Amino acid sequence: MIQTAEAAIDEYGTVRLLEPVEVAGVRRALVTILDEEPTSLTRATAIVSERSLAEDSNRPQEDAAWSHLQRDR
Repeated sequence: MIQTAEAAIDEYGTVRLLEPVEVAGVRRALVTILDEEPTSLTRATAIVSERSLAEDSNRPQEDAAWSHLQRDR
C-alpha cells in the first residue's frame, strides 16, 4: 500500500516524519522537496517528539512522581 506522510527536512538533509508511519519491514521511499517552509517548525518538533514523550510519561516512575497531585477518591 502506498502512503503519503508529511515530513520536514533540515538544512543538513535530515528528514523527520511529522506523523507515525507503519510499514511491514524495510520499504523504499520517495521524497519530494517543496519550495516552502513547514507551516510551523514548533508543531513539527512537537509531533516528532510526541511518541517518545508518551513513552516517558507512561512509566510507573512518572505516576509516582505526580501522585501527590491526585485527588483522594
